[in-house]
Amino acid sequence: MSSHFLSNSFVFDHVYVESVGTTAGLLEYQGPLGSYFDKYYLDHYHGNDSYELAEIEMLSDAIFCCLNKAKIKKEDVDIYFGGDLNNQLTACYYHAFYLKKPFIGLYSACATMALAIGQASLMIENHNIERAIACTVSHNATAERQFRYPLEYGIQRKNTMTFTATGGCAVSLTPHRSPIKIASMTLGRVVDMNQYDANDMGRAMAPAAYDTYKQHMKDLNIDGRYYDLILTGDLSNYGKSIMERLLKDSQQKYKVYDDCGALLYSQDQNVYQGGSGPVCSALVSFGYIYQEMLKGKYQKVLILATGALLSPVMTNQKLSIPCVCHAFALEVTQ
Repeated sequence: MSSHFLSNSFVFDHVYVESVGTTAGLLEYQGPLGSYFDKYYLDHYHGNDSYELAEIEMLSDAIFCCLNKAKIKKEDVDIYFGGDLNNQLTACYYHAFYLKKPFIGLYSACATMALAIGQASLMIENHNIERAIACTVSHNATAERQFRYPLEYGIQRKNTMTFTATGGCAVSLTPHRSPIKIASMTLGRVVDMNQYDANDMGRAMAPAAYDTYKQHMKDLNIDGRYYDLILTGDLSNYGKSIMERLLKDSQQKYKVYDDCGALLYSQDQNVYQGGSGPVCSALVSFGYIYQEMLKGKYQKVLILATGALLSPVMTNQKLSIPCVCHAFALEVTQ
């Protein structure tokens, strides 16, 4: 048993989703998918002294929920994979101490969960480990403070902006058969289309999503019609329209395409173009889509998790924003 490597992609035969844990902020809970999440919080602090401590709590709660559903202890997990948006992966590493197991920190901006899923799947498929948890977390207030301005400044927002989602997600993966499996993954290349506006992430990330989409289809020798649903991670409404145009111009064939950032919130919520952040695609994929697959609505879903790899230091030096997209496929076990 080993993963099948196809250029930038891997096909898995024995990687299954054992359990899922999700936590969400109040705005995410009030959105159209709120009923799919395991826990939500009433404010940005959750009773803590800082936004960062609240973010750590959301990750901790998501992991605990995931473990509880699988009826396992934290020590039963061989390796944890995860990342967040904070410098030095603050939320993940400050919680990793309590896990008492190896923790591999990953950073791929808003595509981090897909990278964690992929790395965990590779080790499971190749007999390196028996169980792994992939996790991520993001917090609107901590992300705004790091990448833009603190919320307290009340800065005027641009219409093209997205809204960093607040929440946490943890997914337990094993080689033991379950209703949903990780069927494949495609590692994305860094794409830089000379976009400079940190307030227009959808435009910057859409070409990376399209690049990984084409690579995935080429590697697996399929087209988009293979999947019941294709989801980008957090292009949100404006970026989604760019992706749709790229697909149309190249005559790509598919059944249904949507974006996690466009699905997470309703149009009457004040979130500008829609959701972003690493937990955005994670909440939609493993909160909403996962449960709908268990109900039989979807059989095969491709998630193209997108990430803008910007640094405030480099954008202040007027450099462009490199982006990446990592993909993974969820399939109902036959």
